Amino acid sequence: MRADVVASWERSAAAGVEVGQQDAPIALGDSDLRGQREAHPLARVYPLLDDVLGQEVRACGAVMALADAEGNLLWVCGTSESLRRAERIGFVEGSNWDERLAGTNAPGLALATGREAMITRDEHFRASVRSWSCAAAPIHDPGTSRLLGVLDVTGGDDVVVPQTMAMVRAAARLAEAELLRHLPRRDAAPHATGARIVLEVLGRNEALVSIADDRNRPGRFRLSRRHSEIVALLATSPAGLSGDELAVLLYEEDGGSSTLRAELNRLRGLLGDHLLASRPYRLTAPVTGDWLAIGAQLAAGDLRSAMRGYDGPVLPRSTAPGVVRIREELASNLRHALLRSGAADLMSAWTRSAWGRDDYEMWEAQRRNVPATSPVRALVEGQIARLDRELA
Repeated sequence: MRADVVASWERSAAAGVEVGQQDAPIALGDSDLRGQREAHPLARVYPLLDDVLGQEVRACGAVMALADAEGNLLWVCGTSESLRRAERIGFVEGSNWDERLAGTNAPGLALATGREAMITRDEHFRASVRSWSCAAAPIHDPGTSRLLGVLDVTGGDDVVVPQTMAMVRAAARLAEAELLRHLPRRDAAPHATGARIVLEVLGRNEALVSIADDRNRPGRFRLSRRHSEIVALLATSPAGLSGDELAVLLYEEDGGSSTLRAELNRLRGLLGDHLLASRPYRLTAPVTGDWLAIGAQLAAGDLRSAMRGYDGPVLPRSTAPGVVRIREELASNLRHALLRSGAADLMSAWTRSAWGRDDYEMWEAQRRNVPATSPVRALVEGQIARLDRELA
């Protein structure tokens, strides 16, 4: 068995999925499904995918599905006969195919790894699915690289050919291209608005910087880890920082002033003299950042938007004291807002993540807020039991 399939089986078993489990759990009722569809960015591209891929899928007796980042199937299309057959294994709109709930399958594996996946007959964890094969590819937001969901084709042995994976991959890239087409251009009016700096640091060890101005700067580029830390610290200090203040926030131990000056000179060469001023050191253009947006949404009480935009801790590998403070403050504010919210679905998004999977308090809060009849309840109980064993 392939290594990635073995790892998926282990995750499925650890989550308490039963090999003899017949169906995938229904996670979204009719009203929730409608609301999720209407609000989801993939609603914009589903008609396109149905047109370019759905027709081919119907012709070969398979089904096409589009799921969100939590594994909920938002759309499933196929012929009446193929949809009836898929219904026997619970492959229906509103069902959840996260591998921790439905066992190893292509859409679940694609969501878990962020990569395209193909699962054939006996590679499925649950016995009831082993007459099927499936191929899936993730779809990302072209503006933020955030995982939006997964495109899947599920059918019989006809699916298990290289052409199927190529077709699914191409359709997923087409969807991303269509989403990109609808993004506002960053440089739409540089002369009218002046320079603007956009920073992306959530879940990234090196910041992505986008600059819109009239000086032919690169549209988007990656900074080194140290430059990422400097820009994040300056972005949170609009009034600027002296060299000594910046050094205290940047270095765990006393850093030489000459080293900091050299770093700032190199950074000025990347950003441009007009964007990085000195005495005090400060960014001279308006700055927006993904972590700043999360803070604003929390302040406005918009927890759902904050969770959608939170792609991970701020510069997670940084040990710069000032960055550690920013990272811990944002994560703490978001976490406490979640614990107070009583929103089990948002808590689930937190515990699904690498940074939240061992958060015992969040799992317990989720258990208090998940209905006893919910199919997610077993997963929550299983994870609490796992942590009880590991934490003794």
